Amino acid sequence: MKTAKFLALLCVVAMTGALIYGFTVGDFFVDGSAILSNPWGIVSLVDLYVGFTLFSMWIAFREKSAFIAGLWIILMMVFGFFTGAIYVLIHLILSKGDWNLFFMGDRK
Repeated sequence: MKTAKFLALLCVVAMTGALIYGFTVGDFFVDGSAILSNPWGIVSLVDLYVGFTLFSMWIAFREKSAFIAGLWIILMMVFGFFTGAIYVLIHLILSKGDWNLFFMGDRK
């Protein structure tokens, strides 16, 4: 579990850096239109949102509160796997080494 926590923290740091870089250096509308004009850009976005959706299904499954699950899912759709990395790190810490609790949440 120590390795998983380290990797999740590394992902949070990497995504934080990437988001800061993108928001400070990039132009969302110019760069976004370039992505959408490229067929592989569209494929990449579909791939990304399929991943967000599947990850969100796990969040919805393991959260007891529909409201809390909904908040996490909205954050996932807006901020991507930055949110996913934070979610994983929080629940790795809260599970205190219990993999069943980590994966199943309140359904354990």
